[in-house]
Amino acid sequence: MNHIDTLITRYPALAACRKELDRALDLMLTMYEKGGKLLACGNGGSAADASHIVGELMKGFLLKRPMTAEEKARFENALGEDSIPFAEKLQRGIPAIALDTASALLTAYANDVDADLIYAQQVFAYAREGDLFLGISTSGNSKNVVNAAKTAKAMGLPSIALTGARDSALSALCTCTIRVPETETFKVQELHLPVYHALCAEIEARLFI
Repeated sequence: MNHIDTLITRYPALAACRKELDRALDLMLTMYEKGGKLLACGNGGSAADASHIVGELMKGFLLKRPMTAEEKARFENALGEDSIPFAEKLQRGIPAIALDTASALLTAYANDVDADLIYAQQVFAYAREGDLFLGISTSGNSKNVVNAAKTAKAMGLPSIALTGARDSALSALCTCTIRVPETETFKVQELHLPVYHALCAEIEARLFI
């Protein structure tokens, strides 16, 4: 049983999201295979979720993800005996950036230009072929997240949205929208966490076992 199956066993209401969960996983795997990175954002609790996702992707989550023999050799060739702690402790990551964490940039751009474009500016600057955008919004209509999704679309990036049950601006824009079956903010957030934990665990299992 994979982690998506386990998620639905534990949270039967999420069975309605199965197609979108599988699609989101495929998009994440394609991103990694193309050498891309995840650009994630949200507001409030959803901003914390974006950072949480990055934490699970950029280091070992359920697995240790040790360096490959080739990577260890590269460090040994460069550092000699000094390579040992690096080779023993550095872990393979799935590249991801939480756009809400750049506080100086966010506040400067909001003050100098437009608060509704704080995430769009970063997507525009970071976006490269192979990247993937993830927008988290309980309503699906958060203006700065929607603007970031519009920028991702203009830059040719595929996109995933995590929202509540209702149709929204994000669901109209994004390649894949996981609409968890709740509408109250805290209840939507309660389901977002197991959803992204399952996605992070499953992509890790596919790539590092």
